Amino acid sequence: MKRRFHLSLGGLGLRRDVDRELEFYLDMRTQELIDQGTPPAMARRAAEEAFGNRRAVAARCRAIRRSRFRWDMLRGLGQDVRFALRGLRRSPGFAGVIIVTLALGIGANTAIFSLINGVLLQPLPYARGGDLVRLHQPSTAAGGTNVNFSPQEVADYADQSRALSAVVEYHSMPFILLGLDEPQRVQTGVVSAGFFDLLGVEPVLGRTFLPGEDQPGAEPVLVLSHHTWLEVFGADGEVIGRKVEMNDRMHVVVGVLPEIPHHPDRNDVYMPVAACPFRSSASWDDNRGARGLTVFGRIDAGHSLEQVRADLATVAGRMHEQFTEHYADRLGLTTTAVPLRDELVQRARPSLYVLLGAAGFLLLIVCANVANLTLARLVTRERELAIRATLGAGRGRLFRQLLTESLVLALVGGGVGLALAYGGLDLLVAFVERLTARAAEVRIDRMVLGFTLALSLGTALAISLLPALPARVSLANELREGGGGAIAGGRHRLRSMLIVSQVAVSFVLLVGAGLMLRTFVNLIRVDPGFDAEQVMTARLDLDWHEYRDPESRNGFAATLEEELRAAPGIQSVAFTSSLPLNAQPWRQFALSIEGAEDPEGLVDLQVDLRVVSQDYFDLLEIPIMRGRPFQKHDGREARIAVVNALMAERFLGGVKGASGKRIRIGGAARDWLTIVGVVDNVRHDGLGASIHPAVYVPQQAMGMRDMRVLVRSTLDEANTAALLRRTVAGLDGTQPLSDIRSMTTIRRESLASPRATTLLIGGFALLALVVTAAGIGGVIAYTVNQRTREIGIRMALGADRESVLLMVLRRGLREAGYGLLLGLAGAIILTRVLEGMLAGSGLLFGVGATDIVTFVAVSCVLLGVAIAACVGPARRATSIDPLHALRSE
Repeated sequence: MKRRFHLSLGGLGLRRDVDRELEFYLDMRTQELIDQGTPPAMARRAAEEAFGNRRAVAARCRAIRRSRFRWDMLRGLGQDVRFALRGLRRSPGFAGVIIVTLALGIGANTAIFSLINGVLLQPLPYARGGDLVRLHQPSTAAGGTNVNFSPQEVADYADQSRALSAVVEYHSMPFILLGLDEPQRVQTGVVSAGFFDLLGVEPVLGRTFLPGEDQPGAEPVLVLSHHTWLEVFGADGEVIGRKVEMNDRMHVVVGVLPEIPHHPDRNDVYMPVAACPFRSSASWDDNRGARGLTVFGRIDAGHSLEQVRADLATVAGRMHEQFTEHYADRLGLTTTAVPLRDELVQRARPSLYVLLGAAGFLLLIVCANVANLTLARLVTRERELAIRATLGAGRGRLFRQLLTESLVLALVGGGVGLALAYGGLDLLVAFVERLTARAAEVRIDRMVLGFTLALSLGTALAISLLPALPARVSLANELREGGGGAIAGGRHRLRSMLIVSQVAVSFVLLVGAGLMLRTFVNLIRVDPGFDAEQVMTARLDLDWHEYRDPESRNGFAATLEEELRAAPGIQSVAFTSSLPLNAQPWRQFALSIEGAEDPEGLVDLQVDLRVVSQDYFDLLEIPIMRGRPFQKHDGREARIAVVNALMAERFLGGVKGASGKRIRIGGAARDWLTIVGVVDNVRHDGLGASIHPAVYVPQQAMGMRDMRVLVRSTLDEANTAALLRRTVAGLDGTQPLSDIRSMTTIRRESLASPRATTLLIGGFALLALVVTAAGIGGVIAYTVNQRTREIGIRMALGADRESVLLMVLRRGLREAGYGLLLGLAGAIILTRVLEGMLAGSGLLFGVGATDIVTFVAVSCVLLGVAIAACVGPARRATSIDPLHALRSE
């Protein structure tokens, strides 16, 4: 750029200019002395002595030049800005189109970068968050799924690990909080006393747990999450020391947490492990094989992640040798560590990268289109620029003026784009919070503002360099011919190249949008395996103290079912341990099959266990493929099960042969269950998730405490929800009913993430299509305007309107065709690369990355848009009056 515009930039150029000027002065003074008769050598010495300290003078001159240069630059910049504003005021249409176009491109990139910054770039809001890890214990028998840890395993890793400075445990379960205005169901994180110390979290009120508060006999205490403190306790500043009842014990509130990501679950309150009636029981605490705890650790100073993994493998090896009965080779258990930061963002990262790429492509198209518009405007200004150059304006001065105009437009467009990004931030946060707990950290901060400013400046520079003046211009020819000579021809070739690039990038974006659209359509068409219409659900957690035994829980469920069935509008009632389409990690249990070669062995860990009542299959209209469902006369002692079709096909010799066989779930200590029926497959984990082998056991045999109530009703949703609340409150006023939703809502919410991704990428693609169409139409209109004389002559010599129309269309479609070919090649390469990178992300369902239908459809759409964009200018070309065209020239 310096060579192109003959600019003198930097301190080296200034030093050279000053040295040359001083040398010129000394040469002139020396020559004067020589002319007076002084010998040359003496004349040079006399000139230098009279001049004084050359270095000091040079330094002073450079300082004066720098000061004057800065002032001249500021004054010139002010002049350029004022001139640019006057010029844009005279062309409001041009300025408006440029600003809106830039606002869309910069705003889209700012919005997506705010997500990237908050979720992927910002450090964790914990002390030394980079040293935090989560321990995994994957099992090859479970397909590499993490089976978590038992309390004894946690203790061993805490005592024996040399690379971790601290190890803590965590699990989450619901309890009922009493002592407030009404009972509250609270999701409770059960943690070691050092959990928050490991994270380095400082409470906003009170304290966290003290050493020893997780030991048996300790006083029960609670720490509130920030959202619970605000929503349940009304941000009470005196909440510390308040007593509330939970699990038939009084708990003291000792602290309130700040707003931090809750991983792996969003919890309302936290309690030490000793206060949890399940975690503190001997059946869990003393059983090495009773896994289910999540474990976090902090890397000790001086150790790397690789050293931590090697250290964990060493400790695991010792445990496997010492307790062989719990670490059979067929389980394939190993232990490793994953950075907590990666754990928090692993689901969100693929979607965010795809969106960032789409926004980047949109910005490229915007820059190309703005450059095209700027080129078109420069054609009308070439005579003006030639006159300014003739009057003494150098290339650097002209380039600075063009850059200033682009900078003004880019900064205004960037400001509007920032406002658009801020306005859509809540929608983006709602989208990303389904994927990561870090969504609350997304905001427009200084880093995002700096990104927007840098993007605006970079865009201004890009759109200034593309239409920059050619290196050699004959100003005399420009003044004599009025512009539009060789410069216009060169710029027309550049504009054609820009159109080709716009079409190519638009093709890639449209392919991405098409693939997401096909994925979304495929998900909508998926049969979930049940009928969701007119079914309402609610979550009911029976108090652990009041309903300790299965009989009392079954009694409450039976009474509730009887009351609901008697209510008008209720057609059927059922209970289940987990709803379909819940998108939650599914529980995996050991499976033994009677009569197998190794009946005591684990055939496969990937078996899903669900507890349901006798009317569950009938209420959701899940087809019975063989045998029978559960019945009311199946009592508490019934040892029966129903399996899904996949389970029957994979392990039991098919649907026809499954009934009557016996299986055991959960190891040798469990009872054998006789299979009485086979039902159709149900998508429990999501419409796009894989179906797993499932075993259903009757509610009477288990006595659920945490259950989901399902009712099929002819009432509307509001009245059904009110009926559920009244009925439960009438039976036991201390039992809260939560998460009341319809099954159609659950299905709609299961599509929320792919729907949002499709809309975002589709929106970017639609904007790219509109901008590209405008660019094609602009180039063709410009071509028609430049060739008015030629078209007039052709028509005067007998060319008909159809031939002129085809000539103009051929020009535009040729550029669109080149763009389609280039875009096709780029899309194939990019989608194949992304197919490997995004494997397992769930972004695509039922469609391949190089789907031929999508590619053909996108080609047809772009070709149709190109034709539509060319038709208008082509029709105007056929309406040219030959005489008028010849006179105007």
